[in-house]
Amino acid sequence: DVNASGVSRLREEITAILTLTAEHSPQTNTSSTAQNAKDNNNSTTILTANPNPPNRHKDSVVVLLDSGGGTVTGYGLAAAQLSRIKAAGLELTVCVDEVAASGGYLMAAVADRIIASPFALLGSIGVIATIPNFSERMEREGVSVTDVTAGKYKRTLTPFKKPNEDDKQKMQEDINNVLIVFKNFLKMNRPRMDVDELATGEVWYGP
Repeated sequence: DVNASGVSRLREEITAILTLTAEHSPQTNTSSTAQNAKDNNNSTTILTANPNPPNRHKDSVVVLLDSGGGTVTGYGLAAAQLSRIKAAGLELTVCVDEVAASGGYLMAAVADRIIASPFALLGSIGVIATIPNFSERMEREGVSVTDVTAGKYKRTLTPFKKPNEDDKQKMQEDINNVLIVFKNFLKMNRPRMDVDELATGEVWYGP
């Protein structure tokens, strides 16, 4: 949904996975053997690295994702939760049956690998802000709203006042800045992708 209301559950599930992984991981990155050594008649256990540790497959997490995006803060937090998986050294695969667009693609981009069905919608790298305006209707009905603010841009576009060009320009600057953050996040997570060329707001079909 647009509010990314499932992010709290996602956080809990990822925490559970990471906790379980940590509990079943060895204390060191290589296997160790114990030797007994005596020093001043005291028995001491010394751990030494095995020069030929057994091969271990890298643990991986698979996430089924279906989202058309929504709020910047909600989906930014959801993507940050997925980043915890990779930070823990686990491989992350995101599977998309139908849609991973806008904020949904922001989440998917964290993955080491994205697997999508042939007609899944991906991409939509862009930002949109939609604010209805009732100022003319309120004026006809004799209704007014008074805002008391401190700070030049504390209140710009609202549903209750007639927008002016300064308000529109500030909102445009704000969403442009959000797009920059969006693109930088994609560049960090998908370095082989030409983000500047693809960040048009368009969607793509399939893998």
